[in-house]
Amino acid sequence: MHGMEKSDSAIVAVKPANKGTPVPAEPMEPRAEPKGNLGSQSTRRTQDRGSVSQAADRIRQFVQREPGVRLTTLLHHVTVDALRWAFFELKKGAAAGADGMTWGMYEEGLEGRLADLHDRVHSGAYRATPSRRVNIPKPDGGTRPLGVAAIEDKIVQKAVAETILTPIYEAEFLGFSYGFRPGRGAHNALDALAVGIDRRKINWVVDCDIRKFFDTVSRDWLVRFLEHRIGDKRVIRLIIKWLNAGVMEDGEWRDDL
Repeated sequence: MHGMEKSDSAIVAVKPANKGTPVPAEPMEPRAEPKGNLGSQSTRRTQDRGSVSQAADRIRQFVQREPGVRLTTLLHHVTVDALRWAFFELKKGAAAGADGMTWGMYEEGLEGRLADLHDRVHSGAYRATPSRRVNIPKPDGGTRPLGVAAIEDKIVQKAVAETILTPIYEAEFLGFSYGFRPGRGAHNALDALAVGIDRRKINWVVDCDIRKFFDTVSRDWLVRFLEHRIGDKRVIRLIIKWLNAGVMEDGEWRDDL
């Protein structure tokens, strides 16, 4: 599975036919400049955004060119630049996770924190923190459990999702799928439904929901589905760490998603 094969320079694919097409090597990004220069910070963030976009585009193009190929070298796309971009994409006023670390607290000494986080992610020393469980009131009188992740988990999750997972699976999702996809939402689904009803002879509209789907989904099956496309074991191990991190509620750890 990991033998010498032709591959994209940014992605190593597992496929006997060796149809991968080489692409130019990734450009080197300049090092971050000292904190305090607003112009430099803005330039740095623009460069980070461009770096993330280039990595995602490279993976997306490869997936479209080689459908069905398992990608075995992906984690190197989670760079310090990607982690920095992910940090600044987070909401500054978001609630802290179980570790009590806020966005503002993490920003102090940011470059050192990100370098350390990057080293831990790539060495396997990174550990996911249990989410802080918060119960949100529902209109019917019940509550909806919400897990508040620690800020480092949010940073790594966003970097992995944007640079790796989204470009892989957006290339495969069907056009009529609208849930949890970038640039799509309930209003887009309603617009498509309205067009369908107007242009076709419709007798029934079925609305259904899977009760507590995310509370009961099989983690083993979820990982097996991911492994159909993701052959980089380091990325799979990261996802397993998040799935098994559990939650902290009233000072007690629970093995919940």
